[in-house]
Amino acid sequence: MDITFVLPPECISRIISLTTPRDACRSSIACPIFKSAADSDYVWEKFLPSDYKQIISDSVSDSSLITSLSKKDLYFHLCHNPIIVNNGTMSIVLDKESGKKCFMVRAREFYIEWGNTPSYWIWSYLPESRFAEVAELKLVWWFEIKGRIETKILSLKTIYAAYLVFKFVDTRYGFERRPIEFGVYFEGNDTEERYRVVLDLPKDMPQLS
Repeated sequence: MDITFVLPPECISRIISLTTPRDACRSSIACPIFKSAADSDYVWEKFLPSDYKQIISDSVSDSSLITSLSKKDLYFHLCHNPIIVNNGTMSIVLDKESGKKCFMVRAREFYIEWGNTPSYWIWSYLPESRFAEVAELKLVWWFEIKGRIETKILSLKTIYAAYLVFKFVDTRYGFERRPIEFGVYFEGNDTEERYRVVLDLPKDMPQLS
């Protein structure tokens, strides 16, 4: 029995909204009725973060995105175009597979040891950066960077990973063999796990298989 003759489009939309963005895209090629249901605003609003309107209105992006785009187009716009929020201190982009929020915090929000000493660090502009300035390392004997993010703004029931985003410019001196310690922890919790990594792995260093 063809369920498209039994179930109304609204019911099909509700069923698809309980799946994933990938499943919705696949459903849209099944038949015209499925495409209409899978592309509906009802389905794609379910995939957007519950606070997406607040995120856009608080950002430097054009707030007309909420009304000018379909919910499906808005979803993919937010997947491919990070928006700057929280007075320019961080950016948000959606994970295309899940719709979960991914954050990037600008360098100015981090505690950087000797970060305000020009002989060690300088603040400069990098064209490919989404933020107005980046921290550029000149030379330090003590490399320490700390950042924080409020867990209440993260997507619920989501496993997050933390990354240090960096770029080598002129020299890699000191990073090719000296490991850096990374750690992530909740404030007030002393059970921090630390990992040692090499930021610039030399070609002659054995790698994990």
